[in-house]
Amino acid sequence: MNSLIYIIDALSNVLVVLVVVSVILSYFMDPYHPIRSGVDRIVDPMLAPIRRVIPPLGMFDFSPLILIILIQLISNLIIRFLIA
Repeated sequence: MNSLIYIIDALSNVLVVLVVVSVILSYFMDPYHPIRSGVDRIVDPMLAPIRRVIPPLGMFDFSPLILIILIQLISNLIIRFLIA
């Protein structure tokens, strides 16, 4: 059971890092760069539903922040359920 908890925690941490990397790369890299397109292929399917509900406000896109919060909430709920 503990190994499952560690796997869920590690997976959620990797997803959060990928979201942060995607945001940082969006400022510095061309959208067609292989590294950025690879990261975007992982992150964009998770961001798309959030962007449909909460569109960007001017220049600010809060969907990555909301995705990070959702990843943390869901992983914490799953881990608490497994511990109980």
